[in-house]
Amino acid sequence: MIRVVFMGTPRFAIPTLQSIWNDEEMDLVGVITQPDRRAGRGQKMQPPPIKKIAVEHGIPIIQPRSIGDDPAVRQFLKDSRPDVAVIVAFGQLLPAHVFDFPKYGTLNLHASLLPRYRGASPIVHALLKGDQLTGVSIMRIKQRLDSGPILGIEELSVSSEVTAGEVEEILARVGADLFLRVLHPYVFGQLVPEPQDEALASYAPAIQKADAAVDWTCSASRIHNLVRAFNPKPGACTTLRGGLVKLWKTRIVPGMLSDVLHPPGSATRSGTEGVRVICGDQRMIEFIQVQPENRRRMRASQFANGVRLQEGEVFG
Repeated sequence: MIRVVFMGTPRFAIPTLQSIWNDEEMDLVGVITQPDRRAGRGQKMQPPPIKKIAVEHGIPIIQPRSIGDDPAVRQFLKDSRPDVAVIVAFGQLLPAHVFDFPKYGTLNLHASLLPRYRGASPIVHALLKGDQLTGVSIMRIKQRLDSGPILGIEELSVSSEVTAGEVEEILARVGADLFLRVLHPYVFGQLVPEPQDEALASYAPAIQKADAAVDWTCSASRIHNLVRAFNPKPGACTTLRGGLVKLWKTRIVPGMLSDVLHPPGSATRSGTEGVRVICGDQRMIEFIQVQPENRRRMRASQFANGVRLQEGEVFG
């Protein structure tokens, strides 16, 4: 029986937690997750998704505000006596005295094909780059960010229309399956982690809200990728008549404009036909689903009719 401590916080971590819980050869002896946070319009305290699952299963749980500074974490690990710790999107950097405590170390599920896109936002950066291949990697944690040796990698092909939220949901399941395939042979010495190739390393820093603003002088493919990379959060955004407009779904209009009569950001078609906007490379983006400020999401044609969008009006 493999004694496992699980560290994770968001929905992305749930499939791996459930897989470990359901495996008869694993004993899930504890869960470490983030503290409850205020959320929603009422700003009520809400538990992280992983806590809800742990409570349902009666698994011992701890929620340190700072995992490196809380002496209760050391005691929790000492009492749990884990063979291995599994971390999936925990949300805090682990100090060495925590990730080296389990007998076989701490394993991390990362949502990229390492060593590409080390860091906090690998899925978003992969879509921003227009990658057609992504995946998950399982590594043993070292001190330097996402640089540890690899136990396993699983690839996933992605279309040019898929959103970050859709990719995350798929990779959560793919990662859970991969963990079950590598954890047993790793613990029993049948799988030796392989070092990453540092020459191929790239980074995916945390995303800020300002990064989601559309620059209409960019190419149509760049803007389309921005929209899908920031769906579901924070949402790609532009402005019209001083009001914020979020873009949730777009498509690239085939072909190029032969005569460009308006600057980038200009609406060229509206009303019942939807909204098409000129981009910096003389191609157009068509809005499919948008959300005006303080309104619900809607079809682009509804939005255009509602605001009486005029030919040549400029977004941004």
